[in-house]
Amino acid sequence: MERKLAAILATDIVGFAGLVSRDESGTLGKLVRLEREIIGMQVEANRGRVFKSTGDGFLAEFSSVFEAVNCAINIQRACAREARQSNGDDPLILRVGISLGDVVVHGEDILGDGVNTAARLEAIAEPGGIAISAEVMAQIAGKIDLPLADCGH
Repeated sequence: MERKLAAILATDIVGFAGLVSRDESGTLGKLVRLEREIIGMQVEANRGRVFKSTGDGFLAEFSSVFEAVNCAINIQRACAREARQSNGDDPLILRVGISLGDVVVHGEDILGDGVNTAARLEAIAEPGGIAISAEVMAQIAGKIDLPLADCGH
């Protein structure tokens, strides 16, 4: 069993079930485009790896916390641009969570506390926002030009 320290990024689309019920083919088409043109490109550009798709979400690993956060920022900016250009056409809005933690490599998959924490952070992130763990905050403080707010435990 291989263990390692990794920055884990978790994403989820806000209200995905409702979007699919209103326009299944259109929403699924947007999801494929999001995966290919935004998530995949940004993860690769920041030297990460998508290791799991959860239907309307994705999990990616990075060896650098800074690159994971940079990836999340670029994903959210790209999604915001898409939303502005959608002309009221139900844009895909993401929540993102990032943690730094010990993980277990299981084939191409990654398991463990680092993944679980990223998923919990994603669930509490504001729509269009990014929630990060205290460990991630400590690593990027002073290195990123965005306001950071400590939301407590």
